[in-house]
Amino acid sequence: MTATRKGILSRTRTRRTTGVIALSLMALLTVMIGLGGVLLWSSGAQAQQSDSANTSQPPTQQPSAPLTVSDIARMLPPTDMDAGTSPHGNAQTRAFDDGPATPFDGASIPHNPLAPDADPVGAKTCVACHAQENIQASHSLHVASFRAGSANSGPQAACETCHGPGSEHAKNPAAPGLIIAFTHDSKTPIETQSHVCLSCHVGGARQHWLGSVHQERGVSCTDCHNPMTRSSAEGVLANDSINQVCATCHQDVRAQFNRRSHMPLPEGQISCVDCHNPHGSITKPLLKTDSVNETCQTCHAEKRGPFLFEHAPVAENCLNCHTPHGSNQENLLVLPMPMLCQQCHTNDNHPNDLLTRQGLRNGLAPDERVMGRSCLTCHSNIHGSNNPNGAMFHQ
Repeated sequence: MTATRKGILSRTRTRRTTGVIALSLMALLTVMIGLGGVLLWSSGAQAQQSDSANTSQPPTQQPSAPLTVSDIARMLPPTDMDAGTSPHGNAQTRAFDDGPATPFDGASIPHNPLAPDADPVGAKTCVACHAQENIQASHSLHVASFRAGSANSGPQAACETCHGPGSEHAKNPAAPGLIIAFTHDSKTPIETQSHVCLSCHVGGARQHWLGSVHQERGVSCTDCHNPMTRSSAEGVLANDSINQVCATCHQDVRAQFNRRSHMPLPEGQISCVDCHNPHGSITKPLLKTDSVNETCQTCHAEKRGPFLFEHAPVAENCLNCHTPHGSNQENLLVLPMPMLCQQCHTNDNHPNDLLTRQGLRNGLAPDERVMGRSCLTCHSNIHGSNNPNGAMFHQ
């Protein structure tokens, strides 16, 4: 009995000793993990403080140097300078050429038909007489680009890339036509002037220039553009804005925007080139799209349809009822209602009597069918209806 009791007591003491040792090891491990976390947190806090200290220090301001010729050459976009020497003879075909564009130093000196034997003389010879023009044009993108790209084409690139070889002009400056000049008073033909510009600016929006109404009527590129100055924010225009450039010739159209109902062109919300392409189009009014309706529906998409019940004049042409630039009637209408509607709906169904201006509020026989919204009081969805009961455009 005694031996058995002693064995039990010894085993119990052994278990207690083992449990105490295990608890001690766990406590020690917990303390070590806690110390490691504290050390990591302190090192991270020190790194964050050092980063914030570095951030709080103001960066060193480096003085900005002016752009050099090499800087401009590096920033120049790709061009189509070699379009004039392309194996494709047709300019319309070259517009779709997928070949790689050449840099500015690929610009060739144009041929002057009035001085066929002239040779390049270099920009310094030009500046000797044209000092004022050199000062005015030095800040322009064209001159800066040609100067930067004159590594292979020689020093004549800045002036003679556009004006042609100048040896004959230098010998006899007073003789007209010996240098390519871009004015109507010069002897240089308009075709030669335009060819110089299109030798670089071929294709894109200008692919329909040949045969366009502007080209057929002798309009030159420099009638709208002036690459020697910076009169406009973009487009090297000859005036402050594209609207003012167009109004130089189209004064009658510009006057229409002064009417009480007009497109928001005077307010600066649109411009002429939002609807027209002055460089040429497949349409007679130089529209940017294939038809009048497609042009109008670029903004007025809700009028496009298709509708369950189409209004024939609307589907045919928006200009049947509206004038595009300005009108003295509401909503750019060509006539007041109901006179506009009665151009087609005369003595047919309802109403069966002809409504005239005498039915207006200040007429001899005021008629309630003419006042207010007139026909649109009932036929509100006049452009078309998708309602099953909208055959008369009531809803």
